[in-house]
Amino acid sequence: MPAVVRGGRRQNAAQPPRRGPASGARRNAHAKASPAPGKMAAIGRVDLSPRAVVITLAAGVLLVAGVLATGARAERIGQSVSNGLDGVTTGLGLKLKRVHITGASAEAEPAIRRALDLRQDQPIVGLDLDALRDRVQSVGWVKEARVVRLLPDTLIVEVKEHDRLAVWQQDGRIQVIDAKGQVIAGADARRYPALPLVVGRGADVAAPDILPLLAQRPRLMGRIDALVRVDERRWDLRLKDGGLIQLPAVEQEAALIRLDALDQRERLLDLGFARVDLRTPETVAVRPTGDV
Repeated sequence: MPAVVRGGRRQNAAQPPRRGPASGARRNAHAKASPAPGKMAAIGRVDLSPRAVVITLAAGVLLVAGVLATGARAERIGQSVSNGLDGVTTGLGLKLKRVHITGASAEAEPAIRRALDLRQDQPIVGLDLDALRDRVQSVGWVKEARVVRLLPDTLIVEVKEHDRLAVWQQDGRIQVIDAKGQVIAGADARRYPALPLVVGRGADVAAPDILPLLAQRPRLMGRIDALVRVDERRWDLRLKDGGLIQLPAVEQEAALIRLDALDQRERLLDLGFARVDLRTPETVAVRPTGDV
């Protein structure tokens, strides 16, 4: 076979040029492991050119402007998403079927249900429990409330009502007051004949102080028909048998202790009297029944 001349050297066409296999492999490995210096400089480099900065700022401005421009439209989009989620949850059976109210009186429960303003089969997952609690606590009866969601279909409303302390009468109007002397809005005083009756201006504020002292004396408390506030300073205790006990403006408990001592000695409350005057310290003045 004829020879082939390359680069001024004659080679046999049937014999390929000899190359050292080991040295060739080393050169290839070195080429792969060592990138060009230009590529090494580009690795990790961030483009902070003026043109890139301007483009980034412009994109941020456009994004803010887009959000502001949508306005109520963005809210409508969010509402649409919420409605879609509600549809999915109701499709899974997560719908309101039952509302259990615990701790509420029969008189207060209708007002609580009106405040909840819930409807059958509405999505239970979408209910705002904090908002429901606030609506329940806005009812005059309610002191505290807790709302619990029990999936798949039940809402539990736990209620603690204000304590009923007394019925307060002033200017022909009667209202129920709580342990702090505050009027319980919506409470019908006619439904609480067993509560003590306090009468007069300022009786609502002063009742939380005197009633606990009288509750410690059931023999006396059971005979009281009404507590009348006099000049917004002191109390007259009007008894069911027509008797009257006049308490001082100060040191009411000390006066009641003197009355207790007299009752233990003389059984005064059983015998009856027209008036017992406790307004003078260390003195008990009793006027028997029938005396003018």
